[in-house]
Amino acid sequence: MPPRENGHEEPVIRDNRKIDPETGQVRDTATGQAAQPQEPAAEPQDGEPVAQLAERTADLQRLQAEYTNYRRRVERDRVAVREQAVAGALAELLPVLDDIGRARDHGELTGGFAKVAESLEAAVTKLGLSSFGQKGDPFDPTVHEALMHSYSPEVTEPTAIEVLQPGYRMGERVLRPARVAVAEPEDAPPASDDDDN
Repeated sequence: MPPRENGHEEPVIRDNRKIDPETGQVRDTATGQAAQPQEPAAEPQDGEPVAQLAERTADLQRLQAEYTNYRRRVERDRVAVREQAVAGALAELLPVLDDIGRARDHGELTGGFAKVAESLEAAVTKLGLSSFGQKGDPFDPTVHEALMHSYSPEVTEPTAIEVLQPGYRMGERVLRPARVAVAEPEDAPPASDDDDN
């Protein structure tokens, strides 16, 4: 070590890093010198920036498509939650609408109560509620609930001959099936296993 001016030796600093900080090359551990690269660094080709641009553009388009799909999915879920909430509220009002219908059938829907009933019916109609189920409709088990069954010569197919309680739907969603009395034709052949013989 070379002596300092005041007679003390200067400290020796050894750089034991495996990568030379100036060149970025791996050092030869025996000599401490940067090892020469075995192959020269590849010079960028003219096509490489174009390829990188195309790759990044494709990545950006993929990301944008994912974001668009995410927004659509969130909007679809928001609409579904709203429809479910409205359907739940309307389902709770069905007994009230049944009471209004019975009062109308018995002539008791008069005065101020009639105005309130009309306002309520207009409000639920605006929310998308509609009633269905008429006397004479063909019986459809997806929208009708049969509470009574009989046979009649006046029908040619299973038919709702009486509506005991109207059904309600919101759009295509059935909130409550129509409760009906069903009649079938009298001359319907009995079901038997011997038909195949």
